[in-house]
Amino acid sequence: MSVEATPAPAVTKATPQNGLWRFARRNVTLVIGMTILGIMLLVAILAPFIAGDALTMKPVQRLKPPSDAFWFGTDQLGRDVFARTLWGARISLLVGLSVATFSVIIGLIIGLLAGTVRWVEAVVMRFMDGLMAIPSILLAIAMVSLFGASVMIVIIAIVIPEVPRVVRLVRAVVMATREQPYVEAAIAGGAKRWKVLVRHILPPTIPPLIVQATYICASAILVEAALSFLGAGTPPEIPTWGNMIASDRIYLGRAPWCIFYPGIALAIVVLAVNLVGDGLRDRLDPRIARRM
Repeated sequence: MSVEATPAPAVTKATPQNGLWRFARRNVTLVIGMTILGIMLLVAILAPFIAGDALTMKPVQRLKPPSDAFWFGTDQLGRDVFARTLWGARISLLVGLSVATFSVIIGLIIGLLAGTVRWVEAVVMRFMDGLMAIPSILLAIAMVSLFGASVMIVIIAIVIPEVPRVVRLVRAVVMATREQPYVEAAIAGGAKRWKVLVRHILPPTIPPLIVQATYICASAILVEAALSFLGAGTPPEIPTWGNMIASDRIYLGRAPWCIFYPGIALAIVVLAVNLVGDGLRDRLDPRIARRM
């Protein structure tokens, strides 16, 4: 009696394309957010070549509706809304990324000290509580009144209230990590404090900091737009989405495109940053990643 040989199952060869497809299928939110954000970053970088001049005023062409010559129409001073919208992406992304970077770096350093040095914690955390009570908009208005309107002043004014939130997050992670057996074993083994800090305490703070940075970036973009709308942000001559909405709001009934397009761009960028934050949280949280 002959026994037929069972054919071996086909083995799917691992390729970079399969790996990318698998990653995209498991991290849909992250991929969508990064794609949108990458497109906006590319558009912001190439704005001088794509859109051209965003400052020249042509009163003869004021409040023109969208057309082949002006894709997004013109504002009350005859400036191209399409060009100003693309140039505005530069300021918004610059403010968001700068605030997120500075807040995370400063908050990480202060949070590590507050979580590891007992006497520093009592002083620093009370100071951080005081900073959290300061509204960022009121602080920005005060700083602009004192030092003048500029992008750097806006960044500093938004960074100051964001640092305490990062400090509290880092301190909570450090205090939970320093009680772990492997940290106590390293200290009992005679390891230097800075080595314990770098090798054992610092790494657990990185995943939550990355997620927190995305939310800080989205919040900073919205705050910058609000400050520009109130006249306490960047100078009016600089094309930002907040300045565009503020200067054209009285023409909403006659020329809604002047507000519609920068508002849509602002919403898309904030949505993309939030999607990246949600995707990173799902990816970096071991409990969620284990089920994916």
